[in-house]
Amino acid sequence: MIGVKVKTRMNGKRVVKAARSGSIKSLGHAGGALRMTAKRSIKRSKTESPEGTPPHTRKGQLRRAILYAVEKSKQSVVVGPDVSIVSTAGTAHEFGGRFRGERYPKRPFMGPALQKTKDRLLKMWAGSVRR
Repeated sequence: MIGVKVKTRMNGKRVVKAARSGSIKSLGHAGGALRMTAKRSIKRSKTESPEGTPPHTRKGQLRRAILYAVEKSKQSVVVGPDVSIVSTAGTAHEFGGRFRGERYPKRPFMGPALQKTKDRLLKMWAGSVRR
């Protein structure tokens, strides 16, 4: 018979720090993937898109306005059209509504982009905490 003694130590602060760091990096990847999927769904055309499909853009402004930002303190990522670039046009397209006196039908682009990327999001966290 062989006897073995094992001692282990856990550095909780180090584990928490590594997990936070890995999560921040993964949030950035997730935000970037969602942003690219949404941008690619918006096609350039002079005609408007049918109701229920992603909107078309004439000059590419809506596509350029889709940004993402990781909020480290809240451990979250925000993805969507920047109001300072396209005002509330993104909201009018996504949910339907009024913008500059005109009525816009629902032409969601962020919701469908999230549905397309949701299966890949979990994989982005795999192996994110390393020694």
